[in-house]
Amino acid sequence: MSNATPIDLQHELKSPVPPTTRKPRHRRRGRLLVGVGVLLLLAAGFALAHFWSPHANLRVTTGPEGGALQRFMAAFVSVSAIQHPRVHLELLQVPDLTAGAKALEDGRTDLAIVRSDAAAPSNAQTIVILRRDVVALVLPPHSKISSVAGLAGKTVGIVAGPVQVNNAQALDTLLSFFNVPAKDVHRIFLPVAELGQAVQEKKIEAVLAVGPMAPGEVVDVVAALARATKGTPGILAIDDAEAIGKRFPGFESIDVPVGAFRARPATPSDTVTTLAVTYRFAASELMTNVVAAAIARSILTTKTKLMAATPLANQIEAPDPDDKSPILPVHPGVAAYLSGGDQSFLDQFQQYFYVIGIGTSIMGSVFALISSYWSRRRCDDDWRPIRRLVEIADEAPGAERLALEALERETQTIASSVLGRQPGVVGAERLSAFSTALSHARHALDSRKATLGPQTGPSTGPKPTPTLVAVQ
Repeated sequence: MSNATPIDLQHELKSPVPPTTRKPRHRRRGRLLVGVGVLLLLAAGFALAHFWSPHANLRVTTGPEGGALQRFMAAFVSVSAIQHPRVHLELLQVPDLTAGAKALEDGRTDLAIVRSDAAAPSNAQTIVILRRDVVALVLPPHSKISSVAGLAGKTVGIVAGPVQVNNAQALDTLLSFFNVPAKDVHRIFLPVAELGQAVQEKKIEAVLAVGPMAPGEVVDVVAALARATKGTPGILAIDDAEAIGKRFPGFESIDVPVGAFRARPATPSDTVTTLAVTYRFAASELMTNVVAAAIARSILTTKTKLMAATPLANQIEAPDPDDKSPILPVHPGVAAYLSGGDQSFLDQFQQYFYVIGIGTSIMGSVFALISSYWSRRRCDDDWRPIRRLVEIADEAPGAERLALEALERETQTIASSVLGRQPGVVGAERLSAFSTALSHARHALDSRKATLGPQTGPSTGPKPTPTLVAVQ
């Protein structure tokens, strides 16, 4: 290449053979794949961000119709719509607590209000405790009953209402612990207003009431009996409450302080140990930790607003994150939130962002490999004409006249193809190398042509192309 001189590329473009301006098909395909890869990467990022962002469409049971729990759910949905517009709650009406538990177990709802002693779903985990109700056996003044076993052969009144069946089942469970057949204890269901009269007429010897240590069912029953008997009712102590709770995990032991149900005269008159059940907002164990934590946080932080809508919200409490109860255990996401507060809640998001980051990184690596592959192919395609021109220069000195004409035609085609590309497609470095290789090839062809001398017979090839003007 010592005799090679740069050529006038403008003159080369004016060659009789029209240059092609069409881009190579592989390059167009490469750019298309790169564009598609970028769009797919962006779409995947948006999809992951949308999926893992704190939003949810949740189905929620309402609790027994006409009950306090149904009113609470209505208040919760109303407050949640304002505080968390991205959380859409779809209410599912159920006739009773058992039906609500069944709906959660069957996957027909995401959240349900369940009672710890009433057929708790096997797949349920606690989000928050809505209320803790005392299971109280209220006795009229001067009652001779001193233990649960003493109820045998007696009639127990049960407050009529949406959960009367569940309360009756609680009584049967309590009797079974003391080996008292359920059939030996008669029970009648009466409204609170009629219980006092039934006690006064000695139709019932005790009343089973299940309610909080606050305004509610037990307080109302104590007041009704006090008015009817003109005395101070008592609360039957269950000293075996802790043992009962271990055998029947739906129950727990609770100490009722003096005057919890009536201040003057105090009822009970002394601290009494009895049983309690809990109403819980429960979710399926399949609910993600971040959603469960978000729901718990929403309820606990909006408790004041919920109290303005329903007094029941005053009894909401966070579950014990260390509770290892075999039924209705605390959801892991809620336990993490309660243990670490907001920081733990954010940590949950960071875990998901970490997963998203891994996915994005993998997709980026794949994209980089594809891009590198097409870049190498593009580089090879750019240098292929230069290598061919060098090969033509090497072949020219030994070529006969017909082969020489073929090499000239191929050289012209290569020049037209490369120089006919759009500006900027070929880099300055490759264009300079191409110019040098083209000059080298033309010099070798012209030298061989001069060696062969003028053509004496008719030529079968195309007319010679105009000589390229060298750039001085």
